[in-house]
Amino acid sequence: MVVKTERAGRAVIIRAEGEVDLYSSPSLREAILDSVKKELSPIVVNLSEVTYIDSSGVATLVEGFQLAKRYSGIVRLVGLNERVSEVFKLARLHQVFQICQTESEALQIRPKR
Repeated sequence: MVVKTERAGRAVIIRAEGEVDLYSSPSLREAILDSVKKELSPIVVNLSEVTYIDSSGVATLVEGFQLAKRYSGIVRLVGLNERVSEVFKLARLHQVFQICQTESEALQIRPKR
């Protein structure tokens, strides 16, 4: 898996490519936690190039979501393909995460209050 991070003002876009599994999820975790520590929000995680995600990858995203929320930050997901989207629906996480179609949409929407 490849993880690329890009600042967008007070926000950050994290792009993951490839398989997010037990062996690769620590790279994604590090990028998310680093963004939380820098108080960047929203944290936009683009999963459009992710071909597979397992429970450890999902757990990484949930951990990032919880940590960001603790510090009044937001994690938004972008570009879930059908396979990844199905994983989130089965775990009912599509009701927890803000899921957007595009990065620009994720950067523009206001947080729920």
